[in-house]
Amino acid sequence: MHWHSHSHHRRRMGPIGHFVRSSLRRKLFLWFASAILLTTCAVALAMAVLSQGQQSTWHQDYENGQRWVGKQFAARWDNPAEREAFARETARDLQVDLELVDRAGQPLLAVGNACAAHTVDAPVIRDGQLLGTVRACFANHRPFRPERGVLVVLIIVGVLWAASGAIARRLARPLDELAAVVKRIGGGDLKARAERSCRSQDEIGVVAEAVNEMAARIEKQLTDQRELLAAVSHELRTPLARMRLVSEIARDGGATPKTFDDLDREVVEMDALVGELLANARVDFGLLQVRELSARDAAVFALERAGLPLELLSVDGAESVRADPTLLARALGNLIDNAKKHGGAVDRFVVRRPDPAHVLFEVHDRGPGIPADALTRVFEPFERAGEKKAEGLGLGLNLVKRIAEAHQGTAFALNRAEGGATVGICLPVA
Repeated sequence: MHWHSHSHHRRRMGPIGHFVRSSLRRKLFLWFASAILLTTCAVALAMAVLSQGQQSTWHQDYENGQRWVGKQFAARWDNPAEREAFARETARDLQVDLELVDRAGQPLLAVGNACAAHTVDAPVIRDGQLLGTVRACFANHRPFRPERGVLVVLIIVGVLWAASGAIARRLARPLDELAAVVKRIGGGDLKARAERSCRSQDEIGVVAEAVNEMAARIEKQLTDQRELLAAVSHELRTPLARMRLVSEIARDGGATPKTFDDLDREVVEMDALVGELLANARVDFGLLQVRELSARDAAVFALERAGLPLELLSVDGAESVRADPTLLARALGNLIDNAKKHGGAVDRFVVRRPDPAHVLFEVHDRGPGIPADALTRVFEPFERAGEKKAEGLGLGLNLVKRIAEAHQGTAFALNRAEGGATVGICLPVA
């Protein structure tokens, strides 16, 4: 089963994915191996430089030690008992094997095993005459064998090789999984998510989390767009059907002023739907043309466009705002239209400054208020404040919220104690 899933993963990645994967692992491995090799060379070079500086000192210390040993044995050379006792004491303290030979090379004394090789010779000289030689070798010393050194080097290289390969695979595996998820998302599988990489707290985990958030946003946006297209298509059929009916009636009985009024009403409804779509598209793609606007003038234009008297407007200290004129007019028009459709009528339109940095546009209606269970959902798409048979798509307040957020502002809705609801937006001042 594991082999089957692995084979499926290989087929899914394709030849390019295999090349990238193997290339990444190879690069990581070469980076690690190169770093180890350069470090080894640097350490060897440093030791060589240091050893050159201390070589003369070591050689001098070696010669001083030879002379000291020779002097000690020269002082006891004529007394065989004292000479043997000193030799045994020296061999015991230094843990070495000692041999004493005369000037002709004949053995005089051996302490421990005979020295076959790797000896240190100290000449015994007194008054310029050679009396003999002290030959020392370490009892536990093992001669260096080149094949053992080669074996040790091969073991170290093998361990570093395996460690570099394991580290390279460990670093490349999350990237492989992340690349496979991104490829699935690019192929249309918007439900694909990076799983194991997200559980890590390193940079790859952060990237995987960002990819998951991106996929979730794209999936939601496409879902919303499909729902919007389906809803608008359904809503457009109604005015088109009514226009066709009016046209047939006019053809049979003749056109009257009422006929043209009916046609105008259906055209206005279709224009409103198209306007909603265009405003949504501008917000989606960030096509805002922001400039300084008078908050009062924007409110006056919205009331005039809705055919409402200016006596409903109340301005308290509001100044300019930075906004897209078309989108701001659409947001204020939707607030007024929402109050007319779902709140009975517009009671007041208030423009005020709650603080020096923001301007509020509030529309007060005369309705019963927003149900408590729908108060937090009025800005969601296709929501009609709990009214099952309300008019429209339920996109007006959602568009208001999106326009406000596109201007770094917020949208709000609340019920008033004296009755009715207040729905509005808060935008930064110019």
